[in-house]
Amino acid sequence: MKEQIKKFLNEEQDPKAIEKVTSKLQDILMKNEEVGYIAVQKKPGLTVLPDSIVLTNKRIIICQPKNLGLSMNFIDYTWDDIEGTFVKENILGSEFSFSTKTDMQVSIDYIPKIQARKIFTYAKEQLDILKNGAASAAPITNEVLESLIGETEMIEEIETEEVTDFAEIMPVVSNYTEPVAEPVPASAEKKASELSQDELFAKLQNYKKLLDNGLILQGEYDALKKEILSQM
Repeated sequence: MKEQIKKFLNEEQDPKAIEKVTSKLQDILMKNEEVGYIAVQKKPGLTVLPDSIVLTNKRIIICQPKNLGLSMNFIDYTWDDIEGTFVKENILGSEFSFSTKTDMQVSIDYIPKIQARKIFTYAKEQLDILKNGAASAAPITNEVLESLIGETEMIEEIETEEVTDFAEIMPVVSNYTEPVAEPVPASAEKKASELSQDELFAKLQNYKKLLDNGLILQGEYDALKKEILSQM
């Protein structure tokens, strides 16, 4: 677990908070459940016990330290219970929230902007996978995560423009027409069909990274994702 969460310490996360959360998570993770991202509150001034939000390939877990950190409350929501996710960027961090199919609204504020964008993107990806019925896809194992980390390190980090309005980071779908896929040569289709599920999943993660950095448009990403999911 300690080796796995090192990648969560590069975006303003509090190392002590991450250590406390991961030490407790070991006892509650289910079979084949892998942590995708951990975001930690960063309130103005000194915060001894910040709340955290953990996103796995199976659910969203809200972690609330109690009794001076000696205990912790966990509240979880499975992805099939989630109706939608939202991010509101403020001057002092961002607020990540989501709604459930039972009309419940859950939010956690004072999340650093880069962390809020990461969990928003990860959540959207999980909901898209669920919506497209990718239940037969292979679970995200440690080996797959390590290969994804290696692939994403090859992509140059691009400074993103600060978003002042949530609408700026949401895809505009009202005037969007899904592009018609160009005919793919038979040789290219054969090459794609020969890729393993791990390789296809790695390509999907790379396309998502390109979308996050503004290198491709939402429509292009959706078309590429649809093509890859059809091969899985």
